[in-house]
Parts: sequence; C-alpha cells; structure tokens
Amino acid sequence: MKNVAEQMRVISSGTVEILPEGELEKKLERAVRTGRPLRVKQGFDPTAPDIHLGHTVGLRKLKQFQDLGHTIVLIVGDYTGMVGDPSGRSATRPQLTVEQVEANAKTYLQQFFKVLDESKTEVRRNGEWFARMSFSEVMRLASQMTLSRMLERDDFKQRFKAEVPISIHELYYPLMQGYDSVAINADVEIGGTDQKFNLLTGRQVQDAYGVEPQAVLTLPLLVGTDGVQRMSKSLGNYIGIDELPEQIFGKTMSIPDELIVPYFELVTDRPPDDVTKIRADLESGAVNPMQHKKDLAETIVRMYHGPQAAQDARINFEAVFSRKERPEQVEEVVRTRPGDVVTVLQLAMDTGLPQSRGEARRMIAQGGFHIDDQRHDDPFAEVSTARPLFVRYGKKKFVVVAYT
Repeated sequence: MKNVAEQMRVISSGTVEILPEGELEKKLERAVRTGRPLRVKQGFDPTAPDIHLGHTVGLRKLKQFQDLGHTIVLIVGDYTGMVGDPSGRSATRPQLTVEQVEANAKTYLQQFFKVLDESKTEVRRNGEWFARMSFSEVMRLASQMTLSRMLERDDFKQRFKAEVPISIHELYYPLMQGYDSVAINADVEIGGTDQKFNLLTGRQVQDAYGVEPQAVLTLPLLVGTDGVQRMSKSLGNYIGIDELPEQIFGKTMSIPDELIVPYFELVTDRPPDDVTKIRADLESGAVNPMQHKKDLAETIVRMYHGPQAAQDARINFEAVFSRKERPEQVEEVVRTRPGDVVTVLQLAMDTGLPQSRGEARRMIAQGGFHIDDQRHDDPFAEVSTARPLFVRYGKKKFVVVAYT
C-alpha cells in the first residue's frame, strides 16, 4: 500500500467531508501497518433499471479505494429498495416488488463493472440478513433511534411541518442502511451529501452492535443536464452510461457552460492539471466553451463505449449540428409553465408545430422529435421546464420553447 499521506491525497480529492476528523487516517495507518485492506462500502437501491453519470461519482471514488488496494463492498439493496430511501424526498416513494428490484439489480451490476474491477469487488444483497431477522431483532434495531432524532433530518422535518404523510416504514431506512455496515463490518462508507444522516446513523448502529464505527465520506451531488436540479431519471435530466454513444454525446452537449468544469472533475478521468487549464480557459475566454464541451462529451463516451465510438459520435454531432445544419435564427415561443416538468408529448404540442396530438405521437415514436439535440421517443417522459428548450421537429423545423 502507498503511505497514508499519498492515500489521503487521492481519497480527499473531490470529497465534501470526511468524518469524524482524523478517523480515516487512523484506519489507513492500521491498514498499512497490518497489511489488512479497509472494507469500503456503498449501497445502491435498484429502483430503476439503469444507472446514470450521477451514480458514477460514487463508483469512481470506490475505484480510487480499489486501486489503492482496499476491498470494495457493493450492497445491492434488495430489501432497502423495497422501502425506498427517503433522503431528499418530499413524499413517500412507491414500494417496489421483489421481482422489480431483482430485475433492476441485474442491469445495475452489469453497469457498475464498467467502472469497478469485478474480480476485486464483493457484492452483497442486504436480503441476506434482513430476510432472516426475527421480529425481536427488528425491535432491537428500531430501539437504536429516537423519533425526535429521526425528525431532525431536513426531509422528514419539512414533510412533518407541511403535514405531508411520513410512513412508518420510511423511518426504518437509515437503520437498515446502518445495519448493512454491521453485517459486512464496514470500515468506510461513502455517499452523496444528501446521505450524511444515513451514513452517520451507520456509525451509531455499529457502535450499538459492538462493531468499530465506520469513517464517513460525503461526495458532491451531480447537477443534471438542466443545470438546476440533481441528476435524476424521474426529471429527465440524466445521462445514462448505457445509452447509445450519440445519445450520451448529444445530452452532454446540452448542459449549461457552467457545468463543464464540474463534469470534468466529477465524472471523467481527466487529470487535475488538465481540468485546471480548462477552468482557466473558460474564465479567460481564451477558448470557446463549445470546444471544451465537445471534448467533455467525447471523453465520457470513450469511457463507456471506447475511443472509436467516441470519435464517431463527435463526427456525427459536428456533421448534424455544427456545420450550419442547425439554423442560426430560431423562433422562440413562450408558454405558461405547467409545473417543474412537462411531458415530451405536451412539449411537442407547445411548439405549435404538430397539427394534432396523433401526429405528434407518431413523430415522437418514429424518432423525429429532438430536445437540445437529443432524440426523445417516449411521449410520456418528463422534461424540466427550468430553462428554454431547443426543439427539432422532423428534419427541418426548429423552435425554442420557454416556460414562464
């Protein structure tokens, strides 16, 4: 293993917090001294069949630990997935069936190993221990947290004040995640900043069960392609790592310029010195942001589809959108905002271009409807209305829709 200072330099890069102060260094010192690698944990609830770039922020941090010689433990939340993580939620998540969770888990794992080395990764399902728990054991787990402490977390506090229902099973989620750390004897757990309460609860639960409490790392949340909200499939502002190269490239090109540097930092393998130069270029205006955005899109495609696919995606994008095939002057229409999101079908109607909803449905189904240079073929997918949307309808009709 590398020395502690070098390991901390790698691990702390891009990390928001490492808690408690000094504890990770102590664990690393012991690992170097004894030759026993740390067990580094992250859990994922397979609530959807695909993962997006937001998920890879954590996966890339796990890969850094893996490259430093530590053991990565991926928890597939087949039981927590049926509860649904309440973190950052304004309402109770729909409960999934066992069959839905298991189907999603299969594709999750296939995509995880585009980042992690499968041969060096331990995969566990938390159903291994929760399925065996007696009710007395469940009560023991529940006794590790008070209701007043649980209601201190912001999402529950806001829902309680707003009189939005909080189901009892949601209160179990942080405790279940914490017990995962007991079951696999975690030394370190990582998660997004929205996971801080859950991660620290893990320390509390480990201590109650006589297990040395884990160190906690929190990571930034990746902003989605709308430039406003956290990347999420439900908001339609995501870039899936298993999407076609052209889709990944086009979606990346749609992000606001201010996200170029954060994306390079959080989701690519570009060296820190390169990112520093890119930031300087953008701040000085020495390079057109479009150039760096193309480099970003090509880098992301290369990471998940290879260099040839990345080159082809760039050539295709430039042929379609950079060589004057996209009009310089585009009509803008303003519509009353129906909410934070709008369906693809409604957006098509809001352009004023289709003669009927039936025509719009056919155009969407046939792949002729593009938003921000990205094809959308699901009429019921949701798109954020937070910023103007560049729409191509068919081959030659273009319009910008702005919601106010």
